[in-house]
Amino acid sequence: MDIRSAQRLAWENKIEKGFNTSDVSLEFGLLTAEVGEAFTAWRKQLPDFGEELADAFLYLTALAEMNGVDLESEVERKIAKNRERVYARDARGVMHRVEGAGS
Repeated sequence: MDIRSAQRLAWENKIEKGFNTSDVSLEFGLLTAEVGEAFTAWRKQLPDFGEELADAFLYLTALAEMNGVDLESEVERKIAKNRERVYARDARGVMHRVEGAGS
């Protein structure tokens, strides 16, 4: 499944079930909670880690939909941008971008 299809299907499910489709602040809060649940599942090596990551992704797609963002296009654009960046480690071993486009 591509990102665009997942975004559309997740949005349709939210509408059908009567979930939040307009409160962006709430959706960010729910996304944050899902990321926390994914972290806990990873840290405790729980079997539902993948499902928790999927939940976080679905909240992210809802935020994109609420704001008119084609997440698939943005991901493709960002991957291409990141590909052009060059990084180097400083004296402490921390990676820093030395070439390439901004954020």
